[in-house]
Amino acid sequence: MPLAGDPQIEHLLRRAGFGARPDELQLLGQYSIAQAVEYLVNYEDIPDDVDSHIGGAGYVGMTTAGGFSPATKIADARQRWLFRMVHSNRPLQEKMTLFWHNHFATGYSKINGLLGSTEAARYMAATASEDPGHVRGQMEMLRDLALANFQDILVAIAKDTAMLFWLDGRTNTKAQPQENFGREIMELFTMGVGHYTEADVYAAARVFTGWNLTRPGTATDGSQHYEFAYLANQHETTAKTFSFPIYADSGRTIPARPAANGLQDGLDFIAALAHSPDTARYLATKLYRFFVSESGDVSSAFVDRIASTYLGTRGEMKPVIRAVLLSPEFWSPDSYFARYSWPVEFVVRSVKDVGWTGFSLGDTLGPMANMGQALYDPPDVSGWDLGQSWFSTGAMLARMNFASTLAANQKFRLATAAKPSARTSDALLSWALDALVTTPLSSANRAELANYLVATGTWTGTDAQLQAKVPGLVHLIAGSPEYQLI
Repeated sequence: MPLAGDPQIEHLLRRAGFGARPDELQLLGQYSIAQAVEYLVNYEDIPDDVDSHIGGAGYVGMTTAGGFSPATKIADARQRWLFRMVHSNRPLQEKMTLFWHNHFATGYSKINGLLGSTEAARYMAATASEDPGHVRGQMEMLRDLALANFQDILVAIAKDTAMLFWLDGRTNTKAQPQENFGREIMELFTMGVGHYTEADVYAAARVFTGWNLTRPGTATDGSQHYEFAYLANQHETTAKTFSFPIYADSGRTIPARPAANGLQDGLDFIAALAHSPDTARYLATKLYRFFVSESGDVSSAFVDRIASTYLGTRGEMKPVIRAVLLSPEFWSPDSYFARYSWPVEFVVRSVKDVGWTGFSLGDTLGPMANMGQALYDPPDVSGWDLGQSWFSTGAMLARMNFASTLAANQKFRLATAAKPSARTSDALLSWALDALVTTPLSSANRAELANYLVATGTWTGTDAQLQAKVPGLVHLIAGSPEYQLI
C-alpha cells in the first residue's frame, strides 16, 4: 500500500492518472509540481513496455479462457487496458485514452452485432503488431494519438473502422447521404450544440460520402480485414455551403470537385472544425470537468486561457494538457476531491491502494459493469452519464462489494503491511487513512471507523486481530462516499 505522500502529487496522480503506486509517489515526490507535470506530459520519453509484464511475477493477474488474446476477446482487451492503468509508467497516456474513449464514444456491442465478437474486439482493441492484418483498433489509435494534434485525431477517428460501423459511415453514399457522423462530429466531437444548423448536418453528410471501407487480405491466414478507403464513385461532388467559416478567408463553401479529389472535402471540413474557436471552448469546458472539477460553474477564466492555448498552438494537445495541469484552477484547494470517480477510476485506484498480489483483473469486469461501466462499450454516442449519475443505489452497492472482495483477497498482505502501525487502534486507523486518501472525514465518520476496530474487544494488535480487522477497515474506507471522490 502507498505510504502517505505529498498531497499535491497525490492530487496530480488521481487526476492525471489513476491514483498512485508506491513507486510513483516516490519518483514524483522528488520533483517540483512543474517537473512532475513535465514528466507526465512527456511520456514518450518513457519506455512503453507495460504489456511485456503481463503474466509476470509481482504484477496483477489476468483470467482468460483458451489463451490470452486481447485482439480477439473483449474480456481480455478490457483486462489488458486495466493492467496498463495499474502498471503503466505513462499514466497520463492511459488517462487521455480514457478521455478520448468517452469523447468519441464507440460501442463494442453494436459492432459485435454486425460483425461478431472476434471482429468487434479486433477493431476496438487490436495492436498492429499482434494482428495478422496489422489492424490497429480504435483504442490503440487513440492511445497512440493521446496528446497529438486534435485535427490529426479527428482525421483518424473519421477513418477508423469501428467508427465507420458505429455511426454508419459505411452506408454513406451519394445516392443516400447518411447524417449520423456528420451530425456527431459537430455536436459531440467539436463545436457543440448551438453552433450548427440542420442544413449543416446534411452538408456534412455529403462531405463524407465515399469515406468508406475496403476489405484487403486473405481469409486463410487471418489477414483479411476492413480498413478505410475513399470510394470516389460514391462521393457527391457538388459544392457544400455551411453556416460557419470553412476557410481562413471566411469562405463558407467547399467547392465542387471532381470525384477523384473528393477526399479533400472531408479534410477541409475537419480542418475547419478543428480550428474553430467554438471547438476550442467546447474542449476546454470538457477538460475542466474531467481534470479540474464537476462542482459549480465552469471557470470562464480557465476556458478562455485553455482555448487560447489550443488556438495558439493550432490544436496541439500536449501544450493544452500541460496548461490544464499547471492551471491555478487545477491547484485550487476547492478542486481537490471535486470530481466523482468513474467506475474504472475507482477500481484501478483501489487496486493500487489496497494491493494486487494474487488478484485477477478478471474479477473486476462484472463488478465494473454493475457499477455502470464496461470499457469499450459506452451506452451511446454521447458517452457515459458522469458525475452523480454514477451513484445509483445498486452502483454504490457494487462499489462497496468490490471493496470488500479486494480487501478480503489482500487479507494477509494488508495485515503484514499494517503491523508496524498496530501498537494502538488510533495508529492503525491513521495508517489506513494515509494509505487510502479521501476527502477529509467528519469527526463522526472517523469515530465510527475507530469504533469498528474495538467493537469486539480491546485492541491488542495481534496477528489474528490484524487479519480480522484490517481488511474490514480497508473495506469501510474504500467503500465510503468520501473515497469515491478524486
